[in-house]
Amino acid sequence: MLIIQNPNNDPYFNLAAEEYLLKEFNENIFTLWRNENAIIVGKHQNTLAEINTDYVQANGVKVVRRLSGGGAVFHDLGNLNFTFITNANSADDIKIDFKQYCIPIIEVLKTLGVNAEFSGRNDLLIDGMKFSGNAEHIYHQKKRILHHGTLLFTSQIADLSAALKVNPLKFQDKAVKSVRSRVTNISSHLTSELSVDAFYKLIIDHMAAQYSDVQFYTYTEKDIAAIEQLANDKYRTWAWNFGYSPKYTFQKMLKSEGGNIEVYLYVEKGIIEEARFHGDFFNINDKEEIEQALKGCKHFKADIEAVVSKFDIPKYFNNTSADELLAGMF
Repeated sequence: MLIIQNPNNDPYFNLAAEEYLLKEFNENIFTLWRNENAIIVGKHQNTLAEINTDYVQANGVKVVRRLSGGGAVFHDLGNLNFTFITNANSADDIKIDFKQYCIPIIEVLKTLGVNAEFSGRNDLLIDGMKFSGNAEHIYHQKKRILHHGTLLFTSQIADLSAALKVNPLKFQDKAVKSVRSRVTNISSHLTSELSVDAFYKLIIDHMAAQYSDVQFYTYTEKDIAAIEQLANDKYRTWAWNFGYSPKYTFQKMLKSEGGNIEVYLYVEKGIIEEARFHGDFFNINDKEEIEQALKGCKHFKADIEAVVSKFDIPKYFNNTSADELLAGMF
């Protein structure tokens, strides 16, 4: 068992590191890591349907899609992430089993006087409140299983709620929707003060004591270069983080001084295939000019803003500004 203490807080790097370890290594691995403010969406989710776009942009929150399924989660430096990568003996031994990987975490918390329990499909709870969500991905080519989970320790719960708060009526799609739960920080249940760094060390020490073949591993320059390359090619790209989203219909009612505008965007692979504006607004120019211009555009604020900026919006939607129309498409 390799134990890797990863000091990097860049979510793009860390998600790429998981894939690199899964595919390029052969050993069983345990690694513990943290991200600066980020939303990590499940592989099969519609990213825009999971995030509060205004909050994310205003607060510089990074958005990254992961390899595994499940729902969107918020990471900050008060949250620890743990990853197991293990080998199956055969294809028949490959299975989704969240509980076995959560047992070491429950054991560590027990030493701190905290009674945590595994509940539902993939959660860890304290007093009925969630502090850990877990997900898995199978790499069939090498019969390797990636299990990772969050551990809210001193996370900013208000930020978590704000970043993931989105209007569910905006989107119609078949993507997996996140289920919001009551959440709590581990630190709130401790009888004495403990830093996140000390908690980090407790987990590492506990894991090291569980295996007779433990080796501590540090990323080499070659590893870091390869991970950065994967991060640049995949995890930092719009195509993976947004474009990979399933086909969806976005709709929103925009109210301006000029009247009500109903916005409909039909999007596939992150690209607007069709745009429609309906409502009781007045106009001088034909709105179809803007609808046509939006076809083939990414459902991404900077790209749509570039299209909208080419038009004198009040002539198409009376008493409506370009900023108002732009806000109506997110």
